[in-house]
Amino acid sequence: MNTLLTAIMLWLTCNFDLPVVYERPRVEFVPAVEITLLRYGPLLSAEKRHEVLAQYRNNMAMGEPREVVAVYIDTTKTIFLPEEWTGDSPAELSILVHEMVHHLQNLAGEKFACLQERETLAYAAQNRWLGLFGHDLERDFKIDPMTLLVSTHCVN
Repeated sequence: MNTLLTAIMLWLTCNFDLPVVYERPRVEFVPAVEITLLRYGPLLSAEKRHEVLAQYRNNMAMGEPREVVAVYIDTTKTIFLPEEWTGDSPAELSILVHEMVHHLQNLAGEKFACLQERETLAYAAQNRWLGLFGHDLERDFKIDPMTLLVSTHCVN
């Protein structure tokens, strides 16, 4: 994993305006529902957290894809990937590319007007990575241009 993280960091710093750093993030593999809670949990009341868990279980039972596939936590410098992640496909590796952007942004001390703004470069890097293999965000993750626009711009 360390070699893979280093290779991705080098690719990111060569292709985007990101600093060269040598501190790799921690990577943990957890159940997918934990990733959802890590992403939204701090923003939710106990009641709403329960609703998110119930909705997640319902979506999984109906075979619907989950919304959050990975998360990076700034304070612990940790990337959380789903326990079934293998990195065996361009799409899976692109998830790690996306989260590595957040790690590099964090180490650079970059500030953003909102959480969505932080996603702009991460999605751009992920999409460019996918493009190396003839893939894209829409094909692999069902992220169409409108979804991308909403996901990367502050709504205030």
